Amino acid sequence: MSMYRELHRGAARATVLRTVGTRERRSHLTAPRVPTVGIDIGGTKVMAGVVDADGTILEKVRTETPDKSKSPKVVEDTIVELVLDLSDRHDVHAVGIGAAGWVDADRNRVLFAPHLSWRNEPLRDRLAGRLAVPVMVDNDANTAAWAEWRFGAGRGEDHLVMITLGTGIGGAILEDGQVKRGKFGVAGEFGHMQVVPGGHRCPCGNRGCWEQYSSGNALVREARELAAAESPVAYGIIDRVGGNINEITGPLITELARSGDAMCVELLQDIGQWLGVGIANLAAALDPSCFVIGGGVSAADDLLIAPARDAFRRHLTGRGYRPEARIVKAQLGPEAGMVGAADLARLVARRFRRANRRRVERYERYARAGRA
Repeated sequence: MSMYRELHRGAARATVLRTVGTRERRSHLTAPRVPTVGIDIGGTKVMAGVVDADGTILEKVRTETPDKSKSPKVVEDTIVELVLDLSDRHDVHAVGIGAAGWVDADRNRVLFAPHLSWRNEPLRDRLAGRLAVPVMVDNDANTAAWAEWRFGAGRGEDHLVMITLGTGIGGAILEDGQVKRGKFGVAGEFGHMQVVPGGHRCPCGNRGCWEQYSSGNALVREARELAAAESPVAYGIIDRVGGNINEITGPLITELARSGDAMCVELLQDIGQWLGVGIANLAAALDPSCFVIGGGVSAADDLLIAPARDAFRRHLTGRGYRPEARIVKAQLGPEAGMVGAADLARLVARRFRRANRRRVERYERYARAGRA
């Protein structure tokens, strides 16, 4: 069995692997059954947790993401501190990172992170060098989708697409137990499919992207525009924020919709209908058996999902003559990316153990040959 120990020498700390292991045969999903750390890095927070082989979070910690104007090393320092803090109380065997950005096909470099100053950043190698344990880096939507497939709403599905609705729209594709990352590692950027030619300008530089019509930003933008215009339908939310339009947020809109505010209900229906249109397009291209809807906006539950299902059925190519994919809400909540990153890191730890075991076996063979 592999064990990770920390050595404390003054202010310097490092995590060191000691392998004692016997040869085991396990499936690629269950071996090795050891604790790993998952890290979810977003624009506002860094969340880290120790996760066991069944997807149970043993402990989690979080901190604010350092300001994006700071150097990449500042964020790396934050990650290292969180891992070392957890290693004080847990036997950590590998670290998985779910990053809000584009990660290359080798899962080493963050090519671009819109909320952080990472540009072609070799994150895996930098962290592995400082932590001295196996490190896995992937896009946060990929790690969330993996977690939902392994432990959540996507269990038992062999063709799954995940849509994450937050500030924008992220996504991931899983087929037969494999995350499909594309040739260059950046598959699943569904939010930048064009759904309205010449539509709203998107920060990506194009117009009419899907996330401009079905995301947290789109929801808040529509509510603030109605409030700024002093529309009669917006009086409820204007009163709630005391006239301060900048205090209108996605969670507030969802809260008011649940209490029956007609405008907020309608706004979520609009977002849901656009969600269904995009899902129908993805079904035409990918034909999955299940769509899992996650991210902060999914907290609206059927206020969002029900209109999405209706729009999906209306826009699905070949409707009435083909099986329809299920559309379900994610089960693991905001911890999905962290849990998935930890579980994917477990597979990296397995490869690391095998390589290390082969080195030990070669050394022992050479030692025996030398004695002979």
